[in-house]
Amino acid sequence: MTTTKQVLGTRALNRATLARQLLLRRSPMSAEDAVGHLVGLQAQNVKPPYYALAARLDGFTPEALSRPMAGRAVARIVTLRSTIHTHTARDCLTLRPLVQPARDRELNQFRKGLTGVGLDRLAALARELVEAEPRTMKQLREALLKEWPDADPRSLSVAARCTLPLVQITPRGLWGRSGQVTLTTAEHWLGEPAEPAPVPDATVLRYLAAFGPASVKDMQTWAGLTRLREAFERLRPDLVTFRDETGTELFDLPDAPRPGPDTPAPPRFLPEFDNLLLSHADRTRVVPPEYRGRHWQGNTAHRTLLVDGFLAGLWRLDEHALVVEPFGRLDGRRWDEVVAEGERMLRVMHPGTAYDIRLGTVRG
Repeated sequence: MTTTKQVLGTRALNRATLARQLLLRRSPMSAEDAVGHLVGLQAQNVKPPYYALAARLDGFTPEALSRPMAGRAVARIVTLRSTIHTHTARDCLTLRPLVQPARDRELNQFRKGLTGVGLDRLAALARELVEAEPRTMKQLREALLKEWPDADPRSLSVAARCTLPLVQITPRGLWGRSGQVTLTTAEHWLGEPAEPAPVPDATVLRYLAAFGPASVKDMQTWAGLTRLREAFERLRPDLVTFRDETGTELFDLPDAPRPGPDTPAPPRFLPEFDNLLLSHADRTRVVPPEYRGRHWQGNTAHRTLLVDGFLAGLWRLDEHALVVEPFGRLDGRRWDEVVAEGERMLRVMHPGTAYDIRLGTVRG
């Protein structure tokens, strides 16, 4: 396929990415289908995946995600970037093997605390323990310490998490429910055997469908992997390529949506850790340079507000108020749009609870 190195400006990349992320217009797809399309939702905490889908789906209710999670059609597992994601059952069984090299690199940092520990034996014993009875990490660590009393306890925990595809079982992850993080293997919880690590080509295409146009480095940042250039080169004949304003080569699917840079982008209330803000090496397509790092404080991520498609502020629920903290001034029309979107989000996520919407302290 002949390609043209057309330059895509920041706004063009913004609108293309928002379209793939279901953030220009809400989609009628189901929660399970959306989790699959987005190749998972980052989920260090329980609530963010729910808010992420509320911003993206028409007719969404929290039960629409809790139901497939309770039915084991989706689950919570450590995958991309060594962080917990909510994935479809199939992705739990296929993406985890794909990103295993990243888990191996993580484990290498703890080798000193695992002197004398055979990793194959540890993986087999840990699997036997959590498949016999789901266990908290504390329970699993204590059981492993009986086998290796001289090992570093934290290193044993890391080894179990890195060598096995451990999922968090329900009720953890269900909306409005609570529960300790209790673990078993993906195969045991989902009732399907593990699959061998796939070549990354199909995942490259899925990444571009959800986050493109994108560079090789963008996808490596998203996946927490290296050496993906070969997969992109294998796929090059079937892709189109562009360049961004810095000259970086961007790959994309030929028929993927690339709306014009002036396409309207309504305000959106996103959760902390939303994948939109974490899945590219160059995040200027969503995060203006002057606001870089403003949605983080130490290791804590804040809930974010998009205005005109770009990061424009933070938000929080404070008792019975939705507090919006813009980084700059919002004119009357923009503020009205933000209020309308905030009211919608509250109706979806907190029906029957009265919230005021107020302007918080502008962060300078």
